Amino acid sequence: MLRWTITFVIIAIIAAVLGFGGIAGAAAGIAKIIFYIFLVLVVISLVKSLIK
Repeated sequence: MLRWTITFVIIAIIAAVLGFGGIAGAAAGIAKIIFYIFLVLVVISLVKSLIK
């Protein structure tokens, strides 16, 4: 999942450099959402491992 986040960040940077602001904003938004989902899953995993 972190790989997808990095991919969308790179797409956003390339699109921003080339002047595609809308695409860059959308890719950055998607990357942010995926990163937050990743963080939630990591926290859940840590809590589960601490409970066992």
